Amino acid sequence: MELTLLGTGAPDGLPRPSCPCAACATARGPWARAATALLVDDALLLDLTPGAVFAAARAGHSLGAVRQVLLTHPHDGPAVELPPMLPPAGRVPDSQVLTLISGHRVRAVPMDAPGTGYEVSSPDGERLLYLPPGAAPSGLDGRAERPYDLVVCDVIGRPEAVARLRAVGAVGPATAVIAVHLDHDAPPGAALERRLAAAGARAVPDGTTLVVGEYPVVPDVPRRVLVTGGARSGKSLEAEQRLETFPEVVYVATGGRREGDPEWAARVGLHRERRPGAWRTEETCEVAELLGADGPPLLIDCLSLWLTDAMDRVDAWEDARWREGGESALRARVAELVGAVRGTRRQVVLVTNEVGSGVVPATPAGRRFRDELGRLNAAVAAECEEVLLVVAGQAVVVRG
Repeated sequence: MELTLLGTGAPDGLPRPSCPCAACATARGPWARAATALLVDDALLLDLTPGAVFAAARAGHSLGAVRQVLLTHPHDGPAVELPPMLPPAGRVPDSQVLTLISGHRVRAVPMDAPGTGYEVSSPDGERLLYLPPGAAPSGLDGRAERPYDLVVCDVIGRPEAVARLRAVGAVGPATAVIAVHLDHDAPPGAALERRLAAAGARAVPDGTTLVVGEYPVVPDVPRRVLVTGGARSGKSLEAEQRLETFPEVVYVATGGRREGDPEWAARVGLHRERRPGAWRTEETCEVAELLGADGPPLLIDCLSLWLTDAMDRVDAWEDARWREGGESALRARVAELVGAVRGTRRQVVLVTNEVGSGVVPATPAGRRFRDELGRLNAAVAAECEEVLLVVAGQAVVVRG
């Protein structure tokens, strides 16, 4: 089965007409995207967009052999003129199956938002799933019979759609996941590639033709990632986005609870509300134990609070205690953590703070913490395939 993406952008395209935002201002040339539309084996057109005939011609195809046009979502705005060679556009009722004269079978998949997804099976048995913008499958009960060969969906806008499909086995290790419906809220250029790669997905330019069922180019997802940055830099959000397409994640909160501190409770509440509901939270500093166990991906937030707890345990804040064994005790605990990061079989994203670029702390204890956190960050970074520095909400690749 051959799939040509006539467009890969949001319904309004990218850049949006008359939008003054920075993302739209830079979406020019190869970064510009027409509204998403898919041409399957020159016989089936999924979504009808302006300029579809010319988009197909630029990709080396013709719409003259199309036998069915199906819409996935309400098309707002002026009516799209139907080219004379195309049959009328329609939609298949949820869960019903349409068999084309070409031998393709199309099953309508119910969504949790307005629109219809389509599962397309070729006469040779290859299967692709195409989902509308801003929607995820609903009512997924039980395990899928087998994974799809290709899934085309709104990975940036609805990452939990991929998580739901992974949870039931509809997306497997060999499933190619292509991000479409890309809007101006998607990061540009290399940042988009990095974010999608973390989700096991990729984006392709308009006009790309893919062979469904062909050995896929699956992005290499880094197993260990360290995300560092200053206060309110966006590092925790960056870390969370790297795991939001996974059905199960253990969020390791090393800060614990602070009775009688409403400001801290508010911070914790904001983080909790932002995380997917399926994630499980562990409030603990016994991180090495979790890293050594099997299980779903870990998000550890953060190493600076873990170090605070470690220094509390060995009373490393006092100079005398530091000299009398506190330093060696802290070194042992740090070595245990670094060894656990090195040996873990789990996917893990760690968050830490970058404190060495600010004002020199006024107290010996403060300077000791700054120095020890710098050493800890360097040791953990050495064990991670990817290291990111987040500045003003923008992630800079330091390693990987």
